[in-house]
Amino acid sequence: VEAVTLFEVVSMGKRAMQSVVDDWVEAYKQDRNVALLDLINFFIQCSGCQGMVTAEMFQSLHKKDVMRKMTETFDEDNEDYPLIRTGPYWKKFKANFCEFIAVLVQQCQCSILYDSYLMDTVISLLTGLADSMVRAFRHTSTLAAMKLLTAVVSVHLNLDVNKHNAQRLYEVEKKRISGKRTNYRLDQLERKRKEYEQKLLEIQNMMNAIFKGTFLNRYRDVIPEIRATCIEEIGSWIKTYPDAFLNDSYLKYIGWMLYDKQAEVRLKCLLGLQGIYSRKELVSRMDLFTSRFKDRIVSMPLDKDHEVAVQAMKLLMLMSQNCEDVLSAEECETLYQFVYTTHRPLAVAAGEFLYKSLLSHEGDEEVQPKGGGKFGASTDQLKRLIRFFLESELHKHVAYLIDSLWDWAGKFLKDWECMTALLLKNAEEDGEALSDAHESALIEIILATVREAAEGHPPVGRGAAKKILSVKEKKIQLEDCTKITEHFIMVLPQLLAKYSTDAQKVANLLQIPQYYDLGVYSTGHLEKHLDALLREVKDIVAKHSDMSVLEASSRTYYILCREEIAIYNQVDRARTQLIDELMRQLNQLLGGFWQKEAGFCMDAGEISRMHSALRRIAAFHNAHDLTKWNLYDKTLKLLMFEMEHGSLPVLMILPALQCTYFSLLWQLAEVSENSPKETLFALRRELRHFSQICMCFLHHKGKDVREKAFMILCDWLLILSHQDSNNNEEAVGLLDYLPNTSLQEKLLLFIQEHVFIEEEEESKDLTEEEERKEESCKLDDLHKKRSLLAAYCKLIVYNVVEMTAAAEIYKYYVKTYNDFGDIIKETLSRTRHNNKIQSAKTLILCLQQLFQTHAESQDSSNGVDFSSASFTNMKELARRFSLTFGWDQVKSRESVAMIHKEGIEFAFQGATGVDGKCLPPNLSFLLIISEFSNKLLKPDKRLVYAYLQRYIAEPLPCKGEEWQPLIWYRNSLLA
Repeated sequence: VEAVTLFEVVSMGKRAMQSVVDDWVEAYKQDRNVALLDLINFFIQCSGCQGMVTAEMFQSLHKKDVMRKMTETFDEDNEDYPLIRTGPYWKKFKANFCEFIAVLVQQCQCSILYDSYLMDTVISLLTGLADSMVRAFRHTSTLAAMKLLTAVVSVHLNLDVNKHNAQRLYEVEKKRISGKRTNYRLDQLERKRKEYEQKLLEIQNMMNAIFKGTFLNRYRDVIPEIRATCIEEIGSWIKTYPDAFLNDSYLKYIGWMLYDKQAEVRLKCLLGLQGIYSRKELVSRMDLFTSRFKDRIVSMPLDKDHEVAVQAMKLLMLMSQNCEDVLSAEECETLYQFVYTTHRPLAVAAGEFLYKSLLSHEGDEEVQPKGGGKFGASTDQLKRLIRFFLESELHKHVAYLIDSLWDWAGKFLKDWECMTALLLKNAEEDGEALSDAHESALIEIILATVREAAEGHPPVGRGAAKKILSVKEKKIQLEDCTKITEHFIMVLPQLLAKYSTDAQKVANLLQIPQYYDLGVYSTGHLEKHLDALLREVKDIVAKHSDMSVLEASSRTYYILCREEIAIYNQVDRARTQLIDELMRQLNQLLGGFWQKEAGFCMDAGEISRMHSALRRIAAFHNAHDLTKWNLYDKTLKLLMFEMEHGSLPVLMILPALQCTYFSLLWQLAEVSENSPKETLFALRRELRHFSQICMCFLHHKGKDVREKAFMILCDWLLILSHQDSNNNEEAVGLLDYLPNTSLQEKLLLFIQEHVFIEEEEESKDLTEEEERKEESCKLDDLHKKRSLLAAYCKLIVYNVVEMTAAAEIYKYYVKTYNDFGDIIKETLSRTRHNNKIQSAKTLILCLQQLFQTHAESQDSSNGVDFSSASFTNMKELARRFSLTFGWDQVKSRESVAMIHKEGIEFAFQGATGVDGKCLPPNLSFLLIISEFSNKLLKPDKRLVYAYLQRYIAEPLPCKGEEWQPLIWYRNSLLA
């Protein structure tokens, strides 16, 4: 396609812009009116207008009349125009459009720019278009005018330099010939200087005309893109030509627009300010602006738009670096806390701020800490980091802190040699030994840095799914893994030995081996260090009964005990010895227990020893198959004894229940294709028996036992109903166990009694410490309740119990929204995904049950009270249910239609007489289902209305108050 008009040439972008402009300038010199007409039509067409300005219109009509004519030819219904069109072609068009204006001014600056015709006409046209009611004209002409001013500012800058040079040459020449007669060269320089001054005056007038004619009207335009264009360009003028623009009369516009409602505009303000604050020589002239708008900028990292928040943080960092004492200590502390935010780019920006302000040694390398030795600088940085972590009382998410600093402080965060040296250092060697809290924090930091280096992606809850690493990142990750392994293989046993009595520190340290490259043990001939590690872990298991330590120890054995690795036999031997030792202790205690008149007179010490022994076994049974030690019979005997006598301490029952459960899970996992029938029958008997025990424990006097039994039962049923026994169909048939109606009822009753029943609070005068403890207990209690509810809801979602059971849960959706709303909503969403119709029936069943309860509680002679609290709550619940269907009416069409059908049938249930002239008892239920009317498609509304007509006689039997729900419901369908 051959481009004809200027618009076509620029939008196609096939020719170099320089030659396009040169051709136009040549044409202008030949006939300026024709060329100018081309340029005017170029701006008109760039706005998406189909009209053309003819030579007659241009010469005979006033500017406003030309504008009116063009507005008339514009298709007002079509809001589409080149600048807002999407796709690479139109994106390139915008770039070409801006480039054309810049090159035009650049090419004209030596000649026609100052002819008092070209620029006057263009500025006049753009100012007129920018005042138009048509958005396309306003947007296009504002962009053109702003880019024009940017180009003119560059010309002004060049002229300024030329004028300054001419002035200097004039001064030099004047001195050289002082006292002599006038000089031709001097006259020439004088003329040159005056010419520059004249041109500068003209340029100044152009800048003023564009600024006052376009910027001042458009920076507050209703369209955010136009406001953003204005602010972006004023930022560039200030940066390019600070002598003219870096003053409060221009800066104020950026300051005001920091409060704009649109994120796009606020973002342009921040980016413009970054360009200014990044230059130290400009910052000294920003004092008034800083004092006026600092508070606003400090608040902007909390902006709801993520990108604005990130750029605000970067701006604040530049301000703190280049302006002395601009941010107070309190403001800095507040900004540092953003390292804990979940949005990673903002956290990383805050991490850079924290690192450069508090941790890095930029500019103070010469100040070496006393006695730092080999790790002086790193030790100092680490201590500062630990102090910062411990002082931020609100946050204890060390993984988030490390991730925020990773991109900036990766070098010292990977200095594990320094970190472990600091932990192993004795107080005698260095007077400044770490306190206990500092040691705990440093161990957490070590674990977080090891995890970040080994996994190569942010912690859970920050950022999207695991990112795919590049080849370079993969290489760094492998090198870090090797470095971690080689260092900690030798150091970890020493650290475990030093802190063997501290449960929290040991639990954290024992998580490090999961990041090892285990092949290093055999390739580096480091088996003696493995022995040292296994010895320490065995010693730790003997000392501790804390579950986090025991589980970490069990996991360490599990990680080291992989059959494909050369060290397997060595670790397996150590594991077997440890379990033998633990079982020997347990058998000894159990032997003593059964001898002492079946344990009726155990003292506290014996209970504690038994509790610890059972916990250790439970922790190891979780990750290791201990079937060959025949643990099942021993723990089952304890549970049977408790069922008969009910005298065992809770401390013994809980781990015994856990051990029995794990034993059965390991047996279930072993079921294979070749398992004999006798084994399957025996396992089935054990499964049924264990389920009976758990059901019995649902009524145990100990709350913890009841909850543990319930959780095990829920998990158990889920596993049994979904296990595939390695494709052995016979085994699936024998072991499949869906709960009977009685068990389903018991589980539901348990949830109603333990989760949804509110305990009455007694008003007590408590001290601050007691209040804190009580609050902590309440939170723990809520966490347990949420776990119980989630376990039961899983059974509904996976069709282990009937979906109708969910109706009882849904009743509490509004009442307990703050505590359990997310769990109930997710259950609703998952069940709907499984079966739309059945899920809709469950919702309507829930509302029907609530309505019946409400009707029974009302005085039958007065009818239903619509203003009562329970009826209002029902309506609100129905409204919330209707909101869960979202905006896609087609997707939820069948479900909503089903709700209306079932609702209408229920409302007219028990109506006497076929003609429907007697009032149906449930008629007011129509008010409840009217909440779902707005979710019906128009054709479905007609169908539902027709279905409703079957139940009512025409005309309506009577117009009394009691028939009002029917009228309201009909109106909601006809709306």
